[in-house]
Amino acid sequence: MSKKVNTIGVLTSGGDAPGMNAAIRAVVRTALAEGINVKGIRRGYLGLLEEDIFEMKSKNVSDIIQRGGTILYTARCPEFVLPERQDEAAAICRKHGIDGLVVIGGDGSFRGAAALAKRGINTVGVPGTIDLDISCTDYTIGFDTAINTAVETIDRVRDTSTSHERCSIIEVMGRHAGHIALWCGIANGAEEILIAERYDYDEVKIIKRINKRRETGKKHYIIINAEGVGESENMAKRIEAVTGMETRATIIGHAQRGGTPTARDRVYGSVMGAKAVDLLISGASNRVVAYKDSQFVDYDIEEALAMTKDIDQYMYELSMRLSRG
Repeated sequence: MSKKVNTIGVLTSGGDAPGMNAAIRAVVRTALAEGINVKGIRRGYLGLLEEDIFEMKSKNVSDIIQRGGTILYTARCPEFVLPERQDEAAAICRKHGIDGLVVIGGDGSFRGAAALAKRGINTVGVPGTIDLDISCTDYTIGFDTAINTAVETIDRVRDTSTSHERCSIIEVMGRHAGHIALWCGIANGAEEILIAERYDYDEVKIIKRINKRRETGKKHYIIINAEGVGESENMAKRIEAVTGMETRATIIGHAQRGGTPTARDRVYGSVMGAKAVDLLISGASNRVVAYKDSQFVDYDIEEALAMTKDIDQYMYELSMRLSRG
């Protein structure tokens, strides 16, 4: 256990995710209720190094829980991997009286938090990423909103795909993880789900299945493609050239990051933000909050980063049974 904190800093780092504002709000109001000062850090570790730091009061987080994005802004800071920059950041924290820090972000953000913990700044990470790719947790802030946004969009594309008797390739986010694609594929009843973790890059198989379905009278075909596979535009051209079926690619893109957070992202984000403060109050450091087996828990950051996570195999096999039966 590390020393107790008097002033907590909070920052958001990496990609933004709906529900981050709920977590920020919970950090601020939980800390203030315990008599602890709070300082906001704009633009993540980059803002920390530039000392873009301000005092936060309860009014700073009024009417933000329903807003997507992050009121603290976010930025990537590749230089933060350098020990000298980490030393500088720890010194800046001390200069501003920050002896506890809540970091809302992903694995890269947690590595920065661990580095600061080694330099005497109590740190707790909160998982915020739409990709659901943090191994230690079953839930990450933003995932629920992102899949609901994507599902609604895919439903709309299916309508026009049906009307025009097209094959539609719809690319969803998930640079290194196919969780969004898998969930959307099941929820939208897609005929194909392509994720980097399982896809064998054999388009011939897909084309054979498209032709077989057309022979049985199917007029349209939906392919959900994860960002990690990519190449949706070129894939569409190749499929159309071979099958003769009009094929269009739709890349949903960053729309999945924005929008009003779902109730789950607001509530879980709030709980995780509050738990991070409670951990710092208890004197804990170098921890990450997680949701595991229906419980809010915490892990040592190094332990969490060492964990691995794969696509749910049963869900993947189910998606194939449901779409190709």
